Amino acid sequence: MTSPPAASAPRRCTRRQFLGRAAAASCVAGAPGILPASARGADGTVPPSERITIGLIGRGLMGAGHLRNLLGRAEVQVIAVCDVDRTRREEGQRLAHEAYAAGRRSGTYAGCAACNDYRELLARPDLDAVVIVTPDHWHTPLSIAAAKAGKDIYCEKPVSLTLDEGRRLVEAVRRYGRIFQTGTQYRSVGRIRGVCEFVRNGGLGRVKSVFTTWRRTSIPTVGPSYFPLDPHLPPEPVPEGLDWDLWVGPAAWRPYNALYHRNPPPGVVPWVFCSAFSAGASTAYQSHAADVIQYALGVETAGPVEIIHPASGRFPTLTFRYANGTLLHHVDDWRMVKELYRAVPADARLAGLFGGVFVGERGWLTSNSGPGSGPIEGGPPEIFEEMNLASRAESMVNNHHANWLECIRTRRAPSTPEELGHRSASLGHLANLAYELGRSLEWDPATEEFRGDTEANRLRSRALREPWHL
Repeated sequence: MTSPPAASAPRRCTRRQFLGRAAAASCVAGAPGILPASARGADGTVPPSERITIGLIGRGLMGAGHLRNLLGRAEVQVIAVCDVDRTRREEGQRLAHEAYAAGRRSGTYAGCAACNDYRELLARPDLDAVVIVTPDHWHTPLSIAAAKAGKDIYCEKPVSLTLDEGRRLVEAVRRYGRIFQTGTQYRSVGRIRGVCEFVRNGGLGRVKSVFTTWRRTSIPTVGPSYFPLDPHLPPEPVPEGLDWDLWVGPAAWRPYNALYHRNPPPGVVPWVFCSAFSAGASTAYQSHAADVIQYALGVETAGPVEIIHPASGRFPTLTFRYANGTLLHHVDDWRMVKELYRAVPADARLAGLFGGVFVGERGWLTSNSGPGSGPIEGGPPEIFEEMNLASRAESMVNNHHANWLECIRTRRAPSTPEELGHRSASLGHLANLAYELGRSLEWDPATEEFRGDTEANRLRSRALREPWHL
């Protein structure tokens, strides 16, 4: 599904036109011209001319999961795997070839490319969309480059590394008319949507407080920190097959060290501690929580008006205040909700990372997901009677990829488009800046500026390493 060419651009032969002309030509030449049922869609499969062609950019642990998902979808054709690590991209290519070969009569397939440089991938006229699963510092530059190249985009969270980057990403996606989905899939889980809709529609009455976790990250050579740092790490030999210069890309130059990247991957986001490459807790888990919480509060296109640092003495932990008075408290662990804030019963079961605890006039509810989160919790019991959830049980089943693919076809906005991705990432950036500066901040979500704070406003953006630019 390539986009129609602009009126001023030369007409380009689409895949559908090419297949039709090729079939006609074979008949004229006297050849049989017989296409297999799978190519025609006669056996219930999606014919090649109707499949959405996708390139994967980044194949670490998260990227490997995305690739498995895509290879299992009949409506998709993965035509390239791009990674600056040769081992990862070649393994991705092999898996694609094996998956597609299994559905062919010949038992072979060799149509998925392996690219080192994303620019080679984006230059392909037969590419419809990309899935971006790189370290954070590449999310905005790659998304903007893909938008300029006319490709639709699925980008992992957080979509940006700074406040300014996020706004520029939104502008680019809109300018080029692309379909953009943020990889915060928990809002697409049925039971979580049920909680959010209930809270959003006033089921708890006025929401007074929300709680979410913001844990300290372990920084090599330094120790735990509430925000990412940039510790000095000794240079190590670059592994064979790794294009380290391109891995660093637009970030400030750092010599290779295995704590940033190695095979096999040491974790989902091993570089999460480093401010040059990561947004810290926002990278690891908090973007998911921010998306769900702001959706439930009905403020997903805005944000808080004040970030209150614990040093102010007003609250014991970092707190966001919204214009309607709702407070979002960040806690080190869920025990603080019961023992420090006394916001829920002492015997309440609170677990999980990717959500929050909503406390309103009529009761309380959790929206937590992820390993060990368990069922939705809350009280009093009549709240669940009113919610009428199909199930409170823990579930990861979601339609996030399917929603994006359907919107590529219909050109409607997906469930978590660019503006929502930017606003959820912004919550993490605001928390990081408050911790970094060690003080409270006043924020205007309409202008996206700190009120009367030159120092904080300077930190809304950062320079990119030459020759990279947005």
